[in-house]
Amino acid sequence: MKKEIIISGFGGQGVLSMGKILAYSGLMEGKEVTWMPAYGPEQRGGTANVTVIVSDDKISSPILSQYDVAIVLNQPSLDKFESKIKPGGILIYDGFGIINPPTRGDISVYRVDAMDKAAEMKNAKVFNMIVLGAFLSVCPIISYEGMEKALFKTLPERHHGLIPLNMEALRVGGETILRMK
Repeated sequence: MKKEIIISGFGGQGVLSMGKILAYSGLMEGKEVTWMPAYGPEQRGGTANVTVIVSDDKISSPILSQYDVAIVLNQPSLDKFESKIKPGGILIYDGFGIINPPTRGDISVYRVDAMDKAAEMKNAKVFNMIVLGAFLSVCPIISYEGMEKALFKTLPERHHGLIPLNMEALRVGGETILRMK
């Protein structure tokens, strides 16, 4: 099993954190991983993205031109990465950030209303975990136990009390995702 994933959105949406948690989760489960962020002044407001590869075998290169999965959180990211998903691949998008929905018919398209669910949970900071939960329900390359271990590893100890909330957000995301086509 090998999944090549791009996660993209505005800086401040937790894009890089999502990639880091996903990569650490893979490490916790003994998989080979790469984590390659791409940002600059985008970190606070512009578009940022991260490429994550999770594999059972050695990874030859972290540089990709096409992806198995794209998780996009805003319109500029959809415009940039929709065409770079491999035929038969998966596109997951947040319904709040997309004005013109995806048009490709040769990929599986899923929508998650993560922004709305985060508001229902009264905590905007769980937005990215809701999206990750949606991803894991469609593409279960990592277990919830691996995700929890990664949260303990990636979050500062002073934030470990938030891990149950983050795990709940993962569950909510998995229950909220909708297949569009």
